[in-house]
Amino acid sequence: MAFVDYYKTLGLEKNATEKEIKNAYRKLARKFHPDLNPDDKDAQKKFQELNEANEVLSDPEKRKKYDQYGADWQHGEEYEKARQSRARSQSQDQTWYNGSDGGGFSDFFESMFGSSAGFGGGRQAKYRGQDYKAEVNLGLMDAYTTHKQTLTVNGKNIRITVPAGIENGQTIKIAGHGGKGANGGPDGDLYITFAVATDERYRRAGNDIHVKAEVDLYTAVLGGELILDTLSGKVKMPVKAETQNGAVVRLKGKGFPVYKQEGQFGDLYVTFQVKIPTGLTERQKELFTELSKS
Repeated sequence: MAFVDYYKTLGLEKNATEKEIKNAYRKLARKFHPDLNPDDKDAQKKFQELNEANEVLSDPEKRKKYDQYGADWQHGEEYEKARQSRARSQSQDQTWYNGSDGGGFSDFFESMFGSSAGFGGGRQAKYRGQDYKAEVNLGLMDAYTTHKQTLTVNGKNIRITVPAGIENGQTIKIAGHGGKGANGGPDGDLYITFAVATDERYRRAGNDIHVKAEVDLYTAVLGGELILDTLSGKVKMPVKAETQNGAVVRLKGKGFPVYKQEGQFGDLYVTFQVKIPTGLTERQKELFTELSKS
């Protein structure tokens, strides 16, 4: 296995703190994200390398093994167990080491795990592949509808279906799309975390949506109708007479779709903002004065 310097991938020193690792990954992931570099294969490859480096260095246990065993960090525990067992049972037999002091862990693992001679002709050990992590950025409308997306993971394109109603920070598992297993072991899994951006107009709270709607003074006083833009399109809603500024009206079933529950939606909460008229004529001011005295 070729050694990959994960610290160098993230532009860090080996003594980097957890915060420095997190910040470096976020900065570089934004720069090389496939959505921002759709036709740049080098950027896509770099993005996958960043994900792999972050997946290892952001996990204290994995980082410890990586720092100790380098390229063979995933099999560090097996190495130690095998070494200790072999040393106890055959302290005089050095053939497993091949008489080399400079081969490195990778050479040792090739002889130990990559051929039937690793344990004197015994059965090969199977090892599960590495799990991968990826992040998908979505807008609010993206999360509102079920749709398909194509991800590039470790140089391979994976087409996934994003269910409507996905939450910000939610993680789903795609089984078998991680690293390849060794010696017939199972492949690892792919864990995808979704980052749903906030929206300037619509505020999401679980399955409910909150929105502010401007209504003119005359409609607020006398009543009428308002055309409101919702995530599912325009709706006509009544405005009761004498509606107060800050009043809240609920539109049932006009909120966000419930995750993996077909046909179920949260509610839409509309907060009215009464707009005071400006630029009044003298006659209009007189009418308001008369009204105030009545």
